[in-house]
Amino acid sequence: MNPSDHSTSEQGAFNLFSEESVKNPFPLFAQMRAMGSVIPIPNPMGGTGQAWMILRMEEAMQVLKDHARFTVDPTTIDGNNDIRAGLADKADPSAPPTFFTGKSMLFVDEPDHRRLRVLVSKAFTPKFMEGLRPRVQEIADELLDRVQARGEMDIVKDYAYPLPIHVISEMLGVPQADREQIHVWSGALARGLGFGKQEPEVAEHLRAFGMYTAKLVADKRQHPADDLISQLIAIEEEGDRLNEEELISMISLLIFAGHETTSNLIATGTLMLLDHPEQLERLTKDLSLVPSAVEELLRFNGPATASGPRFATEDTELAGQRIKKGNMVIPLLKSANRDEHQFSLPEELDITRTMNRHLAFGYGIHMCLGAPLARVEADVAFTSLLRRMPNLRLSIPRDNVAWHFALSSQGLASLPVAF
Repeated sequence: MNPSDHSTSEQGAFNLFSEESVKNPFPLFAQMRAMGSVIPIPNPMGGTGQAWMILRMEEAMQVLKDHARFTVDPTTIDGNNDIRAGLADKADPSAPPTFFTGKSMLFVDEPDHRRLRVLVSKAFTPKFMEGLRPRVQEIADELLDRVQARGEMDIVKDYAYPLPIHVISEMLGVPQADREQIHVWSGALARGLGFGKQEPEVAEHLRAFGMYTAKLVADKRQHPADDLISQLIAIEEEGDRLNEEELISMISLLIFAGHETTSNLIATGTLMLLDHPEQLERLTKDLSLVPSAVEELLRFNGPATASGPRFATEDTELAGQRIKKGNMVIPLLKSANRDEHQFSLPEELDITRTMNRHLAFGYGIHMCLGAPLARVEADVAFTSLLRRMPNLRLSIPRDNVAWHFALSSQGLASLPVAF
């Protein structure tokens, strides 16, 4: 890489961390891929160590599966920047932990990660998720019933957001009356947290969310029910398999992760279909293509821009670059999913595409636990929407579509449609 390429890549990375490229970051990703699979960027945490962006699938998979050389827990390496560090100064030490401040699966590797994941993985098997399909269908139909006669709706507010939050809340045992408040916290956290970015109110939202989760756990101890939180409490009480901090962190993670990304998938996926009318028409005429379309929408513009950062545990080499111990490494999932080395015509949306894999749900031990649930929800959501509203169209100018942006995720603020 010559010096001018180096500065261009750094400039590109800076743009990526801003909102300028939010509406269509893909040309920038393609530019960066042309420079190399692994490129240096300024440390997004403002620290002195070099950071690296991983742009292609092969190297992204290497980093995501090799948790011996690339850890999610920077506290195991001396002198490293923890992306949560800024919150520690503002956090209330007496507040209960959350998925972001506590010991959740996001921030631990083996053996703790396996122990935590095994405890919830039984509830997230494809077979168990398929069993939820009739209830997901009922919720989708109830939501569409409310708007059908109006002839218009906001896909985000009326459909993509409420569908997954009702499903995960019922699974976990979150009372109906609390779901609107959870929406407020989740939205604030999704947009207020990022690499080197913590909006001032985030610490307060996290504290309130942690206190809410702790109270929910206390209530379930007194009144256990047929739900996942009650099951996790029962596991905790069996012995040392899950302590209180881990329990509360786990539940707050399931509440947050259980709907935020799926909402993005349904809303952004709908917009991508509206942007490609020939694909939308083909899908509307043949709803058996929905499962294949969901995988292509995940590849083409999935909910997560990047995976959580990894940190090199030793000096190592990747795609010819020397990565020093402690350096931050960020696999850019949306770029890897358009890797020209892996996909033919990667910038085209093709709902009939056959592919071996994409990285929308990550890869390796930290791969998204909720992927089977997201697939069932998206399958039901798109099938129901297109069956009942085959003339779906955008009801505002395309340029007026508003996005929310954080580095790790990107979603629509609103998507008004008519049918």
